[in-house]
Parts: sequence; structure tokens; C-alpha cells
Amino acid sequence: MTYVDPSTVISPRTLVSDVEVIYDSHSEGNEESWSVAKLRWDRKSAVGIRWNGDPGGKGIGTPQAFGQPTWFLVPEELEDKILEEAKKLAHGGYDALKAGYAEMARDTEHEREALEWSEGLIGDQNDE
Repeated sequence: MTYVDPSTVISPRTLVSDVEVIYDSHSEGNEESWSVAKLRWDRKSAVGIRWNGDPGGKGIGTPQAFGQPTWFLVPEELEDKILEEAKKLAHGGYDALKAGYAEMARDTEHEREALEWSEGLIGDQNDE
């Protein structure tokens, strides 16, 4: 499949508008990419998902209709969770957060200072 930029997927034109791509795995170098987007479907807010294809391949990804790339609309009950997870992925996911905490934990000097400071707070509370 050829990679199709998800921001250009506006078919059927009479129903789809205002496509805002929340996450596109292609931006992370994945060959076979998929995307999540917020969009308007027939004047109603919706969340869509699609496979965008891969660079140098044949086809236009999936889903498609009449040879045009389209979106799979997520059921309303799943929209919030899908958007939440897509936003996490777009911002580095949990791996970046875990890596940051691991780096802080290796900084023993600051850990010692933080422990002394917090112990001092407990002592201040006991004095009252």
C-alpha cells in the first residue's frame, strides 16, 4: 500500500470535514502506519481510525470505499478512551515518563537531599 496522509482523507466529501489527526504512527517511522483523528461526520463530532498503508506499496490503506480512502468511525462509547490513548502515544507515551523517573532515581545526591527535606517537614509537624 502507498502511504496516504491521514489529514487528506475527506471521503465521502459530503459527510467528512474538519479532520484533525491526533496520532499517526508513520511519524515515528513505522512502515505500516495507522492513525486516529477527530473529525466531523455529517455535522456531528466523531473519532475515526484507519490504516494508512506503507511507503512504496500498492493500494490506499483501509478502510476505503469506491477507491477512496475513508475512516472507520469509532462507536461513541469508545471515543474518549481512544482519544486519550492516542494523545498519550502522540506525546511519547508512558515510556518517556518511565525513563524520566528512572533517570531521577539514579540521581542519588538529589534523592538524599529530597529525603532530608521531607524528613525535616515531618519534624516541623511534630514540633507543633
